[in-house]
Order: sequence, then structure tokens, then C-alpha cells
Amino acid sequence: MATTSDIRNGMCIDLDGHYYFITEFLHVKPGKGAAFVRTKMKSVTTGRTLEKTFNAGVKIEEVRIERRPYQFLYLDDMGYNFMNQETFEQIPIAKELITGVDFLKEGDIVDVVSHAESETVLYAEVPVKVTLKVTYTEPGLKGDTATNATKPATLETGATVRVPLFINEGELIEIDTRDGSYQGRVKG
Repeated sequence: MATTSDIRNGMCIDLDGHYYFITEFLHVKPGKGAAFVRTKMKSVTTGRTLEKTFNAGVKIEEVRIERRPYQFLYLDDMGYNFMNQETFEQIPIAKELITGVDFLKEGDIVDVVSHAESETVLYAEVPVKVTLKVTYTEPGLKGDTATNATKPATLETGATVRVPLFINEGELIEIDTRDGSYQGRVKG
């Protein structure tokens, strides 16, 4: 058990059976009344942000979490199968627990965050920027670079993103996995 004086950014706590990461906190000691801690927390499962105020000295339950690199192996009816890079143990992870799953290809390394005591997987994060090959898009025309017009392009993972008109089939492009936005060409 920890108290409010132990609160720090990045700390994971159990609040009413749900896990939250502390993203911001502020110790407030008003001239009149008791001190308190104002926090902003992000839910581990839903990603929602919650603001909560704790009275000073209140006990909170800290949750020990671990981040480990896992390699994506294959997809089957059990889910997405990953291999621990240190122990070579293989585990399936449900699609809902993987952020940026549409941009995941075999062999990619992801960060898997798990509860330290129970070894329960909380979520898996695909790197923010990934390089993928365009497998299909309409051909671009010369001189189509003056406007900010975009066209759909299908990537090697099967995901569809919007790209500038000058991007052609077979090119490598960089994608932001948080929102699926085109970041630029990659020289390959």
C-alpha cells in the first residue's frame, strides 16, 4: 500500500478494481483546510482520462506492472500470437488489447504491458511510427503534388490509409499507428 505522498507520474494504481496510470498530479496545501492531491489518470483498459482528488495521507493501492518486448508471430483463431524476446514463451493476445493492430505485421516487436503479480496482459502497444509497403493504390499523375489532395492506399497489412497523390504501388511509407496518418516516404 502506498499513500498520496508516493504519487508520481507513470505510477499505476488500482481504483475500484480498475487500473489507472497517473499522468499528472499536484500536491495542494491551501491556507485553510486540509491538504489534498489533484490527479489526472488514464485508464489502462479504455484509455479514458479521469480527474480525481485524494485527501492527503489516504492509502492507495499501487499496481506493479512490467513492460516487455514481444515479437508478433502469427494470427490464428486464439488471437494474435506473440513470443517473449527474453524467455521465448509464446502467448496469445486478443485484438482488443493491441493498440495500432491494423498496422501490425509478422516479425514486428511490440511492448506488452502486464500485471507483475498475476502475469495478466493489460495491453500491447505497436510502435508509434511503422514503415509499411503500399500494395495497391491508383496510379499518381505527374504534376499532382500542388494540392493537398489524397487517395486511398492499401498497405501490406491490409489496412487502408489516405496518402498524397504522388505515392505509387510498391513504395515504402511511414505511418503513425495512433491515427493511421501518412507521415512520409521512406527510401528503401
